[in-house]
Amino acid sequence: MIDGTFEFEYPRVLSIAGSDSGGGAGIQADLKTFAALGCYGMTAITALTAQNTLGVRAIHGVPPAMLRDQIDAVLEDIGLHAVKIGMLHAPDIVQTVAQSIDRHALPNVVLDPVMVATSGAVLIDNPAIAELVSQLFRRAILVTPNLDEASLLVGRPLDSEQAMQAAAQELLGMGARAVLLKGGHLAGTVVSDLLVTHTGTVHWMRAPRIYSTNTHGTGCTLSSAIAAYLALGASLLEAVLAARAFVRAALEAGAKVRTGAGSGPLNHSHAPQIMRLKPLRSDVKDSSGWPGPV
Repeated sequence: MIDGTFEFEYPRVLSIAGSDSGGGAGIQADLKTFAALGCYGMTAITALTAQNTLGVRAIHGVPPAMLRDQIDAVLEDIGLHAVKIGMLHAPDIVQTVAQSIDRHALPNVVLDPVMVATSGAVLIDNPAIAELVSQLFRRAILVTPNLDEASLLVGRPLDSEQAMQAAAQELLGMGARAVLLKGGHLAGTVVSDLLVTHTGTVHWMRAPRIYSTNTHGTGCTLSSAIAAYLALGASLLEAVLAARAFVRAALEAGAKVRTGAGSGPLNHSHAPQIMRLKPLRSDVKDSSGWPGPV
């Protein structure tokens, strides 16, 4: 601050998601990811869960009015550059988020349609799924279902790359502007992910499978990393590619670490990045390179 004038701001990302008491997924994973990628993280908690690496014991939903107040409090004062949306367990919670997106004209919304935990616990009811599709698909810049979630949405098993591409097109038909369909649940030594957009872009990303039992929070981490890179100024494709690389490195770094007796977390802190500040005025030069290459 020079002569009482602020010159910079942090790249800021809001996570609207559930809390994971075990720290491996949900808002805890999101905040770790934001920090690791040099962003300032904020939260609006949709639900409290009692869980660990072995499973989910209980879920306690936050009242819609409290969720709305959290979002409003953050945005009316601090603002943001991107949003990650995770666990939304009930229709009125989905509606509250949709209304908040419109009320604040939120940019760069990444929607992770969280439905089933790594442990197998169901995290959303059927009416909420329908509301999620109708209210949030069109409001998000990207939807990031895994294979099980996409199968639930299109109503059939997905067991091949051809089936993935057909399902991704169907999800676009449901209102999504872009879909990142994660193929990690397909059998084989290669993991195939697919990015499709409403403009016709089809981008396959393939890489050798990383064998690890520590995969809890992988989807949360990927979607929050995409949001972080969007906040840093990356294009959608750049953000997806960079986020995917971050998750793979975090998987490798955490593969031999024991955390609990079940599916452990990734190593989000394997390579923390320096936070690059955004100039508030055009006459201020940013030597750190904002928004910088991804």
